[in-house]
Amino acid sequence: MAANGSAKVPEALKSPRDGNMLTGKQEHYLKRELIAQQVKFEVTELNSPTALQRFGAPFKSEFGEVSPLDSDLPILRYIFVHHVREFPFLDKAKEKEFWQDKLQVFLQSFANKHISSSEDRLEETKRRKLSIKSQKLVELMMVSGIPTASGYEERIRFSELEVVDAGAIDHGVLSTMPEGHYNNGWDVNVAGVRTTMVKRNIRYHKHAEFILRVKRKGELEFFIGRRYGDFHRLYKRLRTELPGKVLPPMPRKNKQSSTASNLLSAVKGGGDDDDNSSVSSVSTTGTMLDKSMNNLSVKDHRRSGSAVSLGRSSPRPSTEGRERPIMDSEPVTLFRENQRISLRAFLRTLLSNAQIANTRAMSEFLTFEPLTPTDADVEDISRRKAMDEKRVEEQKRFYEIARKRAAELDVYMEQFRRDIIESNGLTKLFAEIKDKPTIQDLSMQYRKFAEWLRIEVAATIYHLFLAEDNSPELFAQAKKIHSMIPYTIIKNAIRIANPAAVMSSILDIFLAQPFGARSLMQRIFSLTLNDGIRSFQKSINSLVTKIDEPVFCEKLKKFSDADEDIKNEIRLDSETEDVDLLIAILRSESITPALNSSQIGKIYNAWVAWNSAVDNVDEEMKQGAQLFSYLKQLLKLYTRQRDKSMMLSMIEEPVTLQLLRDLFTIFYEPLVRVYKSANVYNSVTDFAVFIDDMIQVVDKCREQDVSADPNQTVQAFIDLCQRHEHNFYKFVHEVHTHDNGLFTQLMGWIEDILEFLRQGPKAGKLDINALMAGAVSVGQLDKEKAITEIDSLIAWQEARKKWHSDKTRQKMAAEGGGAGSGIETVPGALAFQSTDFGLDQMDLQDINYDEDDESSDEDEEDDELDPIEAERKRRARKQDHLRRSAGEPVKPHVVEVEKLRESFLSMLRMVLAE
Repeated sequence: MAANGSAKVPEALKSPRDGNMLTGKQEHYLKRELIAQQVKFEVTELNSPTALQRFGAPFKSEFGEVSPLDSDLPILRYIFVHHVREFPFLDKAKEKEFWQDKLQVFLQSFANKHISSSEDRLEETKRRKLSIKSQKLVELMMVSGIPTASGYEERIRFSELEVVDAGAIDHGVLSTMPEGHYNNGWDVNVAGVRTTMVKRNIRYHKHAEFILRVKRKGELEFFIGRRYGDFHRLYKRLRTELPGKVLPPMPRKNKQSSTASNLLSAVKGGGDDDDNSSVSSVSTTGTMLDKSMNNLSVKDHRRSGSAVSLGRSSPRPSTEGRERPIMDSEPVTLFRENQRISLRAFLRTLLSNAQIANTRAMSEFLTFEPLTPTDADVEDISRRKAMDEKRVEEQKRFYEIARKRAAELDVYMEQFRRDIIESNGLTKLFAEIKDKPTIQDLSMQYRKFAEWLRIEVAATIYHLFLAEDNSPELFAQAKKIHSMIPYTIIKNAIRIANPAAVMSSILDIFLAQPFGARSLMQRIFSLTLNDGIRSFQKSINSLVTKIDEPVFCEKLKKFSDADEDIKNEIRLDSETEDVDLLIAILRSESITPALNSSQIGKIYNAWVAWNSAVDNVDEEMKQGAQLFSYLKQLLKLYTRQRDKSMMLSMIEEPVTLQLLRDLFTIFYEPLVRVYKSANVYNSVTDFAVFIDDMIQVVDKCREQDVSADPNQTVQAFIDLCQRHEHNFYKFVHEVHTHDNGLFTQLMGWIEDILEFLRQGPKAGKLDINALMAGAVSVGQLDKEKAITEIDSLIAWQEARKKWHSDKTRQKMAAEGGGAGSGIETVPGALAFQSTDFGLDQMDLQDINYDEDDESSDEDEEDDELDPIEAERKRRARKQDHLRRSAGEPVKPHVVEVEKLRESFLSMLRMVLAE
């Protein structure tokens, strides 16, 4: 790789090879551009009611079945025929009875209803995002799967994007150290806990006050005191300041204190305690420990979205250091230690979100009334800081043990990886599971895989319920849920009942249409939808009264019920003239009645007042904009009322019920037969026993000293998984044995997709050079202009990758992270790469590049806001998006390349015609 970060290209590839018009890069990015254009057309075309008629088999058209060589949607047709219709279950569906007479009729009827039209911005945004994601996934599949005939395709690469941070584990561990971990500019730690006395009426009451150490970049640190109620008030203020924002749950009040022994050695760094000074979580012999610990690997198990989860500080009961000499066995107490750690996790999770970190509520919470710690506070803070560091040290020791003992699995995992990615690898794996009744009977590499899986599950349980700051909360919830589930009742219900017969009977009750009357399900849906329609009508009537302009309201109503052609014409007028959609609707002559001059003046004045009110908070202008605000609400209500009416008509159609019944028969009944014959009910008891055992192990480990030997902690969780792995294997084996070939079909279906990604379609390859040469020879294409455009596309792709790389690094630097933060490939782990499955890593990264970054562009809660406030939020988000995307390279406009689309489509049809 080149030192400057781009891939070093051999001299022979910098110019086209003999007989070729294009270099490897030009060939790849021209193919990519043409495929992207075709995919965008096909995904958009699915909205058309006639799309399936031009699709090809198994759907029909007026002229019979369309040939693959004539399909307008060759890419989607190929995916459907080979990867949707061949999916287990669906491969049994009959072409005419299911695909043509039911599914095609239903989808065409749905498309004709034009439900959730574009003026409903919330729905339109969701559909647009789904459409973009679908386009990118299909494009990735086709670009990766369909090779070029020359075999010299080349992609842009940056070596720095492939560097793995060797110190990622250390960084991940240290990220929750008491100091030095910044979240959006804040370095905050709940550093200590002290007791305060508050007088209520006559008596004084003792309360816990949490001392927070706060620091901002470039400023001096300071301390503040906050009680649990202050955290709760912060939570409520954030909900008020950020309505609808998803916030992490507030930790429950926990008044328990933590006690431990072996304190002096723990605080002073005596990590080499012998076994006698540690409290083992389970009883294990030295021989067993040595055997099991030779096969250890741990991956980084974290929950996304939590800043605190970058680290692994264990919230196990810790100990309190003292200045005076004490005996090792003397128990000491840290007041409200678990509460301190859970509140730290809560606060750091909040601060990891930039929007929350910049709120007024958070700023005031972290800066109001700083205090000067007393000598007792300083002593408590130093104790807890030492214990935090000791916990982190314990975690690092845990990882070192994991790394050393995992190395033995390397050779077996590499063999297993090769077995899986080779032809029919998944089928061979499940065939072995079906044939061998126990784990011990499996082949060596599969036994080692089971060993690796055992360790991974053990590590996951360890991190979820023991190692993270919010583990006590999560563990308490898990125990509570487990205690509430009636496992015995569930087991007996499954054992005695015949679910297939029960579900079939229930379905008959809901779908039966006695004497041609509406079914119970239709009545239920109709009742629900009609309630919604009536609710909308009440709001509409209220708005019509406030607007007091019958002509305006009538035109909006007629627009919502108009044909899609008229709607599209008015929307186009709105975009072309750069006016609000409401203005385009009310002034349109396509919708009667026409407005008189005074009404036109009134609506334009309202629009001006609306824009002024949105841009500033002038109460006078806001009052004048009320009419426009009401009209916007009315249009949305008319739109949604019409959507519900269309859904109601869909429910009333007979094909809807028939489709539901067929889908139930296709998917549910085979699964029920498998699980009934495999005696799945026995696994309910096995699962309950596993959870009971897990709770006991976690409880014992939580009672350990912080200075306990990590070997024993790790061993406890590995032994837990080892005790129950045979039950899990028995479940998989039994299901697979009685699946009537279902698993085999499923694995075959997955392997067909992987085979396409690795080898491409069987009908051939895309000859991009021949495509160019043919277009140039007939004068369809200017060669020099086309190559210039292709080179500009390559330059844009290169600049875009560099921009995204720089942006990611800047964000990491701003948040105190580093490259590859928290990511580590542990020896012994399954090091699958995207290239193993035929997907280029750089192509995979591109999926996220073109997605609109406005992830919160339209929140559900915006619906409840005043329209002026909602519009302000929308514009603010748009400005924020423009700010964040400033400097992003703009895709060049291409003209000559567009001329290749028709001939490329013909070649693509031939390649995908199988």
